[in-house]
Amino acid sequence: MDFPALPERLAQVRAEIARRQVVGGWTHPVTLVAVTKGFGLDAVAAALAAGLTDLGENRIQEAIGKIDAPAGRGAAWHMIGHLQRNKARSVPGRFALVHSVDSEPLAAELERRAAEQNVTVRVLLQVNVAGETRKSGCEPAAAPALARAVSGHPHLALEGLMTVAPLTEDDAVQRRTFGALRALRDALQEEGRWLPILSMGMSGDYGIAVEEGATMLRLGTALFGPRAA
Repeated sequence: MDFPALPERLAQVRAEIARRQVVGGWTHPVTLVAVTKGFGLDAVAAALAAGLTDLGENRIQEAIGKIDAPAGRGAAWHMIGHLQRNKARSVPGRFALVHSVDSEPLAAELERRAAEQNVTVRVLLQVNVAGETRKSGCEPAAAPALARAVSGHPHLALEGLMTVAPLTEDDAVQRRTFGALRALRDALQEEGRWLPILSMGMSGDYGIAVEEGATMLRLGTALFGPRAA
């Protein structure tokens, strides 16, 4: 599979982002993270050829295989899925940004592993805004304390927040979720933290996310098409 439709899909996505930013009244840049989960190295090559250098993976093992391959070395890799503490050792030096820090124990383990390599790991707090029991993320009420804890680790750089909206076609539910994350970010910034990144919006809901101020989108099927069953 060589993804011949990727350039056209990418153009459509960028046009939709521009349209939705006008609706929301935003002018900031929006970073596209091309999610290669479930696709092979051909998707990595196609993304890079299309100018998409930020690539995302949900699982550490699948990510490592792509990151360490020659085809993956020109990308900035994002860990966007749930990260177990026992996999944290594989993060420093491999990932440009971890979207899914959701607890102090995980942050402490990432700090320990980053300190061993004397590198800084850029991170986002994952917040379960909608309160879905099957989704990862800290509760919104716990986010301020977690942000303070993460900010206290010298080898972690907290740069923003991430959330996953409920799987629904109800625009109002999506809008409430994304708007609440933005409001939480704004409240945290009032404490003196600069949190420029709002990672919210995937292939099925990125339009609403852009209207609500997303600065980073995580797109798989919108760019590459459906995954093989």
